[in-house]
Amino acid sequence: MPDFDLVVIGAGAAGLSTAAFSAGLGLKVALVERGRMGGDCLNFGCVPSKALLAAAHAAASARRAHRFGIRLPEPEIDWAALRAHVQGAIDRIAPIDSEARYRGMGVEVIRASAHFVAPDMIEAGGRRLTFRRCVIAAGSQAIVPDIPGLGPVPWLTNETIFELEEPPGHLIILGGGPIGLEMAQAHARLGCLVTVIEAGRLAGRDDPELADGLRRALVRDGVTLLEGAKLARVSSDRPEDGGPGLVAHLEDGRQIGGTHLLLAVGRAPRLAGLDLAAGQVAATRQGIATDAGLRSTTNRRVWAVGDIADPAGIGPRAFTHVASQHAGILARRMLFRLPASVDYAALPRVTYTDPELAQVGMTEAEARDAGHDIRLLRFPVAETDRAVAEGIEEGLAKLVVTPGGRLLGAGILAPHAGEMAGTFGLMIGRKLPLSALAGLVLPYPTLAEAAKRAAGDFYAPKLLSPLVKRVVGLLKRLP
Repeated sequence: MPDFDLVVIGAGAAGLSTAAFSAGLGLKVALVERGRMGGDCLNFGCVPSKALLAAAHAAASARRAHRFGIRLPEPEIDWAALRAHVQGAIDRIAPIDSEARYRGMGVEVIRASAHFVAPDMIEAGGRRLTFRRCVIAAGSQAIVPDIPGLGPVPWLTNETIFELEEPPGHLIILGGGPIGLEMAQAHARLGCLVTVIEAGRLAGRDDPELADGLRRALVRDGVTLLEGAKLARVSSDRPEDGGPGLVAHLEDGRQIGGTHLLLAVGRAPRLAGLDLAAGQVAATRQGIATDAGLRSTTNRRVWAVGDIADPAGIGPRAFTHVASQHAGILARRMLFRLPASVDYAALPRVTYTDPELAQVGMTEAEARDAGHDIRLLRFPVAETDRAVAEGIEEGLAKLVVTPGGRLLGAGILAPHAGEMAGTFGLMIGRKLPLSALAGLVLPYPTLAEAAKRAAGDFYAPKLLSPLVKRVVGLLKRLP
């Protein structure tokens, strides 16, 4: 008789959800976590970063208040109070993910590292636990690239940047993806010098048209962007006061001196230490190999969810909302034996800068690469009445549709664009026609009208065609 019906490794978003619904259905569950309850999102990712961005947005709003006839002094940044705000956000959410709450659900929480010792057994905290099923939800971690000179030079990742007791004088960020750009804008608005080094282009996974607007916004905030720039090495450069210092040496010979270095070049699944071979669990550098339903391809007792899962070889998606999606698939398939599989066709992703950059489904390039015949529909966010009233100058709604009017993808650059992404996800996921968006009644005035007006442009040529005009001409003669 196994010790547990289910053992969950990792208490991040996916692991916590899995443990909660399994225990709620009467299973005997063990939850193993070596670090902080809540995982990366609560402690080092989504929550602290958005709290920091909110503070930075407040500072930027104060500086721009003169546009509305309100003159304020330059904001004074109280770094200690700012850090307290960030930690306060974590503390307020932490009880939901706490050990005490899960013990109250009947989950046995083991605070230790875990590794497999057999296909149906793990070892954690000096105990050997047998299981009917095991869910690996160990998450991912920041990639530390092999850069000459990096060893002697202190560096930061998303797990350590929020621990800085003083604001960085000049923050050098390696990587122009979502984490790098969010931290760049936040620190620039809080009074720090910031330089972003990106080997490719800014926001490389997103539509270039949308990235252009974001690039302009970052430059306005004082961020120095070095695109197409490769870092050759780093070296230490201690100032006379003994504070931190480094020099980033680029391949083209340029040198950038800074005080802190943030590594934001991507994430890798946390596979080390799990001894997957002992559990007969196959994995690659991409993550644990699973079928489309998140079950291990080599050990039917084992499932993987969240950042560490590589379902059907399509690659991991390191988003908290994907972890939640995975947990739902797991509930249907593992517990109820119902068909369920991963589908990223309507997956949203958001870079939470100001303006935010949200993308759902395919970009223009992805749709063309997939062989789709497409039409592009655009509408500038700045031309909505809400944007005019609020002095918003940057933004674009861009829809990628088939000639027949099916939405393949949507991107929007606008303040709070992430709040609009759900509409696009619903349309793509439910295969709703574009007419559903074009005919949607929205409250006036809102920025979301940009997407509606872009959709309306799909039908305008038909409505204004000579045939329609002739029909209207005939109908007007009727009493």
